[in-house]
Amino acid sequence: MNYAYTIVYVSDVPAALDFYNRAFGFAVRFLHESNGYGELETGGTALAFAAHDVASGNLPDGYEPLSGMPRPAGIEVGFTTDDVPTAMDNAVRNGATLIAAPKVKPWGQTVAYVRCPFGVLIELCTPMA
Repeated sequence: MNYAYTIVYVSDVPAALDFYNRAFGFAVRFLHESNGYGELETGGTALAFAAHDVASGNLPDGYEPLSGMPRPAGIEVGFTTDDVPTAMDNAVRNGATLIAAPKVKPWGQTVAYVRCPFGVLIELCTPMA
């Protein structure tokens, strides 16, 4: 078994890819010609986005879009960086909402939280030593 990808269902796949490129520097790996599915270059595990109509075809009982939730869902995507404050500032400047400013955890890791315009909770943190 391998962890291959995470897919976030969004209202606008190209806009999601654009936000993650501007806010975090991830290049677009793939965008389907329908604009209904796309992936980012994020390392060994892909971060992908699919349109809500794709989700409705896959999930017959429906689902709750992250963007409609008043608070972040109980799951996060984590990105490591050596400069958490700068990464957080860039994300917010590009449309993310600040959830928690950088804080040094007892184990020495610096961590901040933002929420992207599509509802995803994102942890920005220094790599674990």
